[in-house]
Amino acid sequence: MSGPELPAAEELKSCCAAAYGQDAVALLLGEAYHPGGQALTNRLAGALELRSGQHVVDIASGPGTTARLLASGHGAEVTGVELNPSSVDAAQRAAAQDGLAERVRFLVGDAERLPLPDDAADAVLCECAFCTFPDKATAAAEFARVLEPGGRVGITDVTARPGGLPDELSGLTAWVACIADARPMADYRAILEEAGLRVRHAQDHDEALRNMISTIEARLKFLRMTDPARLTRAGVDVEAVLHHTRLAAEATADGALGYALITAEKPLHAADLDAS
Repeated sequence: MSGPELPAAEELKSCCAAAYGQDAVALLLGEAYHPGGQALTNRLAGALELRSGQHVVDIASGPGTTARLLASGHGAEVTGVELNPSSVDAAQRAAAQDGLAERVRFLVGDAERLPLPDDAADAVLCECAFCTFPDKATAAAEFARVLEPGGRVGITDVTARPGGLPDELSGLTAWVACIADARPMADYRAILEEAGLRVRHAQDHDEALRNMISTIEARLKFLRMTDPARLTRAGVDVEAVLHHTRLAAEATADGALGYALITAEKPLHAADLDAS
């Protein structure tokens, strides 16, 4: 059985970016727009061995929470790249309010066409967004292009077992929820390696996804009970969200959905990759 028909790639990317700028998403997710929240971001930063003063590019930077954490907690100089202009404006205001305007900047841009020069970054980071990119190979090639030789890329993302998801988790709503085009960890590794990046570290963090699904469900039920008008103002379809969280919870329980952390390195010389 084929899944629902999806819009073209550019429309799909714009739809996902716009969705994550809506009040409903902030209401359900809080500041942590990805499983594991700041704790997993710090773990990813540690795996990348970030050092003070390094330039980090945060892909699909959303409200800028990760970019601000990398600057304030790890001493990085951060460029966030985000497709939604309103999210870029909001993230820049938040950075200024935190006194980080000189160390954090945000650009409107597409992960498949990064508005940055070659060899511009010590590290590239992408949390819970790689799976939403229609052309993952091109995005990975862009990560490699903007990294300086010896630089590192780190992603955390939803993983999915081939054929393990119901059709309802393959439509547009599931794309926005970072589920529809999720791949097995082996596929992400292969895409990064095909882009010329050597995978250094990969581990499962399935519990982060399970915890996030449970948190969304609990928050939604609490708001439905205590402040239903707020949900209405934000345009949240409570029953639809609960239905999809139940499906996602079932998929994580049987191993069809998971979450992964992967880091890779751009070799100092092209021959280094050929020899590995």
